[in-house]
Amino acid sequence: MGTQSVGIIGTGKYVPERVLTNAELEQMVETNDEWIVTRTGIRERRMAAPEQATSDLALLASQEAIRAAGLTAEDIDLIVVATITPDMFFPSTACLLQDKLGASKAAAFDLSAACSGFIYGLATASSMIATGMYKHALVVGAECLSRITDYTDRNTCILFGDGAGAVVLGQVAEGRGFKSFELGADGSGGELLKVSGGGSRMPSSSDTVEGKHHYIHMAGNDVFKFAVRIMGGAAEDALRKAGMDKSDIDLLVPHQANIRIINSAMNRLEMPEDKCMINLDKYGNMSAASIPVALAEAAEQGRMAEGDTVVLVGFGGGLTWGATVLNW
Repeated sequence: MGTQSVGIIGTGKYVPERVLTNAELEQMVETNDEWIVTRTGIRERRMAAPEQATSDLALLASQEAIRAAGLTAEDIDLIVVATITPDMFFPSTACLLQDKLGASKAAAFDLSAACSGFIYGLATASSMIATGMYKHALVVGAECLSRITDYTDRNTCILFGDGAGAVVLGQVAEGRGFKSFELGADGSGGELLKVSGGGSRMPSSSDTVEGKHHYIHMAGNDVFKFAVRIMGGAAEDALRKAGMDKSDIDLLVPHQANIRIINSAMNRLEMPEDKCMINLDKYGNMSAASIPVALAEAAEQGRMAEGDTVVLVGFGGGLTWGATVLNW
């Protein structure tokens, strides 16, 4: 007996109501709208309300995805939450989400792979369904990056936003669903993008707070160079594994970090802009939430027809990267 074909059977998203515009950032740090748009393509981003945590954003996205799949929370038997901004160290955000959803039959855990987390989550959950271990998995990318962003650092504060995207995975018709995964990591680049405070290496103290060690620190140029190199390459590797090439792509859904990185990937894959899902102008970089939110919006907008070849690709802190090819 071969393994089952696994695909996405429902998508959902949630972004907080509060919008942080470039004009507002001009009041906070030495920057301007034109500079931000030219360098990044970002015009605004969303910020969680003070009482909202990552699990709250995840809940609303997950409920939408479960509804779209025609299921109930009781039908979900695995929950994977990709996040670098969990509600707390433990219990996992996935367990908090499981309780809020009422998904009492589900196993639940968090996965940490930064902006590549959602693709890592898809690879993990889909392989568990393919082997028959589980039937329906909920994979969520959710972040409250505003909580770890230093709004006095003009290099990073313009980039990040909050949001959550979710998908339900299940068995699909033969030949449909996920065709290949390409995951990778280069831990030697770990220093380039990190939050160093609060862990066992540098436990929380008044010194770590004062030293701003609980905020995102990024070596922007190095990360940019890595991203430009890896994004197109990871997509090509996933296509090769699926026995396809770049001309087969109907829609590319890339991690939404920077418009110049997305453009370089489109050039490498020789793709027109109308075959690429771009929404970073509205949301900025939502780390693990970027790809699932973009995917949910692409589904809402009717950008994917049944049988289309869709490629998801991302990169992030770790350094990590991931890509998958699926037949929609």
